[in-house]
Amino acid sequence: MASRAATSLFDAATIADRWIADYCAHVPAGDVLCAGTRDPAWSALFEELAAVSGEGLEPVRERAQRHAEDIGTGFRIVDEGEERPWPLSPVPLLIEHTEWDGIAAGVAQRAELLETILQDLYGESRLVADGHVPAALVTGSPYFLRPLARLTPPGDHHLQFVAVDLCRGPSGEWRVLADHLRAPAGAGYALENRLAIARTLGELQSRLNIERHAPFFAAFREGVAAACRRAEPRIALLTPGRLNPSYAEQAHLARYLGFLLVEGADLAVLDDQLYVRTIAGMKRVDALWHRLDPRLLDPLALDSHSTIGIPGVIDAVAAGNVVIANAPGAGLLEAPAFAAFLPRLAQVLTGEALKLPNIATWWCGQDAERDHVAAHLDSLLIAPAFGIAPLGLPGGKPVLGTALDAEARAALLDDLARRPQDYVGQEIVRLSTMPVVADDVLAPRPFTLRVFAARGRDGRWTVLPGGFARIGEHPDARAAVMGDGIWSADVCIHGSEPVAPVSLLPADDTTQLRRNPGTLPSRVADNLFWLGRYLERGEALLGLIRVLLGHSIGADTGAALPLDTVGRLTRLIVASGAAPEAKGVKRADLTQLARTALEGEDGWYSVRAINRQARLIGEVSRERLSADMIRLLDAPFPQRGVLLDKAGSLQRRYSALNGLASEHMTRTEAWRFHDIGRRIERALGAIRCIRAFGGRDATADDLSTLLDLMDSQISYRQRYLTGMARVPVLDLVTLDPNNPRALAFQVAAISAHLNKLPVLSDDGLAEPQQERAREIAAILVTANATRIDDALLGDLEARLASLSAAVARRYFLHGAEPLRAAGLVLA
Repeated sequence: MASRAATSLFDAATIADRWIADYCAHVPAGDVLCAGTRDPAWSALFEELAAVSGEGLEPVRERAQRHAEDIGTGFRIVDEGEERPWPLSPVPLLIEHTEWDGIAAGVAQRAELLETILQDLYGESRLVADGHVPAALVTGSPYFLRPLARLTPPGDHHLQFVAVDLCRGPSGEWRVLADHLRAPAGAGYALENRLAIARTLGELQSRLNIERHAPFFAAFREGVAAACRRAEPRIALLTPGRLNPSYAEQAHLARYLGFLLVEGADLAVLDDQLYVRTIAGMKRVDALWHRLDPRLLDPLALDSHSTIGIPGVIDAVAAGNVVIANAPGAGLLEAPAFAAFLPRLAQVLTGEALKLPNIATWWCGQDAERDHVAAHLDSLLIAPAFGIAPLGLPGGKPVLGTALDAEARAALLDDLARRPQDYVGQEIVRLSTMPVVADDVLAPRPFTLRVFAARGRDGRWTVLPGGFARIGEHPDARAAVMGDGIWSADVCIHGSEPVAPVSLLPADDTTQLRRNPGTLPSRVADNLFWLGRYLERGEALLGLIRVLLGHSIGADTGAALPLDTVGRLTRLIVASGAAPEAKGVKRADLTQLARTALEGEDGWYSVRAINRQARLIGEVSRERLSADMIRLLDAPFPQRGVLLDKAGSLQRRYSALNGLASEHMTRTEAWRFHDIGRRIERALGAIRCIRAFGGRDATADDLSTLLDLMDSQISYRQRYLTGMARVPVLDLVTLDPNNPRALAFQVAAISAHLNKLPVLSDDGLAEPQQERAREIAAILVTANATRIDDALLGDLEARLASLSAAVARRYFLHGAEPLRAAGLVLA
């Protein structure tokens, strides 16, 4: 890749001019780069691209994509299990600040208009009574939530955060395609795009005086806090979970804003107050920024089938004790049918026309509008009026009238006559294009722009300077053909005045120092505990496989170790559920056993399967884990090399994960649960290995294998020079408190962690999990290696299992039963 040093500014300018000239020679009218008098900022942008990339554009595209992946940006298509990398174009959309001021004013006006309409429709409904809004448009909408009627949200606002999709026509005018009010998504992607482009084109920010995102997010956070009753409220971001298409974005936003990332099961309502279940008891939550379908928020007040909501949360809202952004029911105005009435409502309610006009829309629930749509079907886009697929549009997606075949056209017209209120007709919009990198050259593609507005502390609307652009795959510039787009781009608002380097963090001299890491929800502690257990379990199984492959299989006729030792190894692997019993002890039989245990599918609890479980936990713990740890958890399973090569690759990955946890995780309660999980799993694995290879009939090969599995071979040989002896081996791997792989070491570490974790009472007495850990530690402290037998080891294994269950009962709350537990902490 060419460096900035290798490409002078003169050369970069020459390359940039050539790129722009070649591009503008082949673009359609209305392209943002080539239309009219070209903004000199575009030349500066392409000079920066050339300084990074040299003669070709592909290197800078790869660099931007790599930075996006390093940040952890990703998304998921509905019904797909795997998350996809976020597709980022290295060419941002540039908008001059005077043009942007008009867009921002239009978005703020629109947000306030929508708030005014919602207050009326969920209040006195004068707009319906006076005939400005048809009653069927409200009561017939699936997004009108009757339980919220006449309910004034805390802070007196229905909307705290709004997203608006805009399009730019070929002549440069901006218009509104859609409003997003229920659970507006995308602000996190705008933030992540900016971070990736800033890392790719480091000089662009200062060279073009690009406006920053941090003030917008600070205003939003302050606006939500101002609507709460407490001076220092606890705010949470409510997510549907890791399978939500934008879960990665939600995790990033929660971390950036300092919000708790919670799911419905983390929350509970008690006496009209909302609480989050934490390891220290129930902690009050004052505000929720939600990403759920609002109909699923409360199974008691809304959809009784919801399993991801919070029973009773609407009662907490009605009591004024919790702010929900946006208020349930706000999605009523998202319906495309409402766009037909907004221009008139703007005049009625504000006396002004919309500064950003809608695309022309006809709601077919009115006779004249229905007849117009039917008569002009070939020149319109036909869409569901309320976002739900009617019979005439089976896929639920808007369609061009000209794209319908005879059968589909007849079905649509038939259903339009039967249920006209289910349809809208919209004008077919042509979009401006912008440059993207395709096959190492610049190519024009249509785009739309998503813009975000948030209510600040003073109640006024603040508009994010930029947003993110969605870019279509094909040159066809019709919005209906472009769909959701396949690329995204940063949107940079630039001007002539320098921009202060604003950060979301307060100034150093005003920051109140704190070493308390904050609230740890019980679900998060549960996840980290099991992440530790799965990683340790996978590493232990990998150890068995490596010993079997590396030290036991000697020749085609059999094994280098005695058959009894090999049998013990294979029985441990089989007992773990990783593979079926081997057919024999020949090399091929043992290799097949090892292969299944390492990478088997088909229901085997192999290393691959364990890694998959760890990866799933990593996906729901993004806000708690480093990007490096997430990257290692997401890494694909090794495909190249023989089994020992794959096992070695996985061993290095496990070592890296262990190192990140040991050396990079702050010693918080979250880390303690992760380490407790590791220690419990390691202790259980140690007992199984000791029982298998440390019995009274153990041979030297058995004991050597035990030391290999316990990673204690070097320690033993440094300490004892006389060869293998059972009692010294057992003492080292069972009772030695200074051996980090010994059973006693694990129990001592677990006990120390449990003593540091919060308790629910002030009486100073040990809780059940602490008692169990102390009992196990006492047994090991008073034990003698000469008296270690299978009965003692079996008892220790049962006690460790009981300890694990006690930790789960105390900290990993399930259901509603713990809400009224004695000694419960409410704060």
